[in-house]
Amino acid sequence: MPDMTPSANLAMMHAAEFAKELDKNKVTPGVLGFLVFAGLAVGVWFLMKSMTRHMNRVNFENPGTAADAPAGESAETGPGTSAKTA
Repeated sequence: MPDMTPSANLAMMHAAEFAKELDKNKVTPGVLGFLVFAGLAVGVWFLMKSMTRHMNRVNFENPGTAADAPAGESAETGPGTSAKTA
């Protein structure tokens, strides 16, 4: 076990004493646990709402269709390459 600083050692001793006083059958998250969980849930809700709004703005159409390609290019070969024919 690594050496602890004196303040960390003192904190661990106080935590151990406090843990002895708690009844392990009666410990609950309490109001603070509920508020943290509720805050995380609200945050996830806002993130999902924002993601949905951004996903609705994305254009998912494929720009590489053969009808839209300039002369001399095809959708399969792409710009700057040439298709070799035998």
